[in-house]
Amino acid sequence: MTDRLTTPTGAGLLIALISASVLGTALASQYFGGLEPCQLCLYQRVPYVITICLGLLAALPLPGGLRTAFLLFAALAFAAGAAIAGFHVGVEQKWWEGLPGCSSPAFSTDMSLDELKDAIMGREKVVPCDEVAWSLFGISMAGYNFLVSLFLAGFTLWLAGRVSRR
Repeated sequence: MTDRLTTPTGAGLLIALISASVLGTALASQYFGGLEPCQLCLYQRVPYVITICLGLLAALPLPGGLRTAFLLFAALAFAAGAAIAGFHVGVEQKWWEGLPGCSSPAFSTDMSLDELKDAIMGREKVVPCDEVAWSLFGISMAGYNFLVSLFLAGFTLWLAGRVSRR
């Protein structure tokens, strides 16, 4: 089984399949589980789209060095995804502030009733990045994504090394 995974085609398809599974889980939690994603959650999905494409490219019958390069770029994309997820965990834990679009506009107690009404009616629905929408064993989805992305970065590097030695 390991021999099939370390062929460029097998490694590329595996990376694409794993990435599609993780992205599918995020989409299912949104559309079937009712968990609306915040801005940082949406950013965390981008590396998976990239790694699906890179995995499929690595599976194509191209020169071997190019296929290995696609796997290395996929590992880099997973590492970038881990960085985004790690940043999101820090925002959730209040270690630092999130991006400007990550929070609702502030309301003050000295606002008039008309100002408050205008602020409420004029604002867009913002899903705050600093609130944990779901967690398991005290780890948020961003925390799990950090761990998964970090693992996948290392695993993809390992696969790329195995593929390049073939």
